[in-house]
Amino acid sequence: QVQLVESGGGLVQPGGSLRLSCAASGIIFSIYTMGWYRQAPGKQRELVAGITSAVSTNYADSVKGRFTISRDNAKNTVYLQMNSLKPEDTAVYYCNAHRLSAGVPRDYWGQGTQVTVST
Repeated sequence: QVQLVESGGGLVQPGGSLRLSCAASGIIFSIYTMGWYRQAPGKQRELVAGITSAVSTNYADSVKGRFTISRDNAKNTVYLQMNSLKPEDTAVYYCNAHRLSAGVPRDYWGQGTQVTVST
């Protein structure tokens, strides 16, 4: 059974920092592309950052220079370091594990963790 468990969300003031973690089980973590998505109320879910098995990263333009994604294959965990947080970063953040298997995409999702940036 595949499980992705996020942690680290919470309430933070503008300009503050948070680090999200996502612990995976039930998959061969090292071969998956891992990503962080977010969904704000009334908006579509969007990709925030991704990291491939080769440790290549990509970021949404809105978070470049502020957020950093990383992975620890020994711990089956992916992280999202979020600095200089803004109110518009407020959303539920979801962890995703993705790979292609014989051309068929396989995606797994965590339950989400709330991040609120507010005074």
